[in-house]
Amino acid sequence: MIAIIDYGIGNLHSVSKAIERLGYETCVTSSEKEILAADGAILPGVGAFGDAMKHLRETGLQEVVYKFVDTGKPLLGICLGMQLLFSSSEEYGEHKGLDLLPGHVVRFQGDYKIPHMGWNRLDVKQPTHLLFEGIESGYVYFVHSFHVKLDDPANLLATTDYYQEVTAVVGKDNVFGMQFHPEKSSDVGISLLSNFLKTTVVSVSLSKD
Repeated sequence: MIAIIDYGIGNLHSVSKAIERLGYETCVTSSEKEILAADGAILPGVGAFGDAMKHLRETGLQEVVYKFVDTGKPLLGICLGMQLLFSSSEEYGEHKGLDLLPGHVVRFQGDYKIPHMGWNRLDVKQPTHLLFEGIESGYVYFVHSFHVKLDDPANLLATTDYYQEVTAVVGKDNVFGMQFHPEKSSDVGISLLSNFLKTTVVSVSLSKD
């Protein structure tokens, strides 16, 4: 079972349908019991960072996310959900994030189109990482006005180019993030999502040993 965390903000059902097409059972839920019982969890998100963190705190789901990560089972943040994994964001003021990964979310600055919207090629930095099994590169679909500046380059798995190097995929231990929408990113995105889902199977196997 893959839990898609419902905290009132997020593109929940397109993610759910993509996972089901890959052969996994899903549950869109805000229940602590269901989330903690899941083999893996996904934190989606659209909208503003501050509002999203407020919803997570007010619903008690911030602590549930921490408890889930502590189980060692894999968590994936998508789009805004990836940004929430980091320490803080400057979107409409300064806001604290989940601080599962060290880094800061900043706005694109420059004389170019904002938001960054469209298909961009991934530059894979850690090709041997389990997320990139069978994937060399390819194009994925982005929609965002803010991007992540990492404090620890070891957590950077892939970037894209949008007038600068932009963080696209991150990972540390059992916490992963994708700035783009894998469920809307054709074969490459679905392959990345599939590889994440495979980590849930490995996690369950290890927990039984």
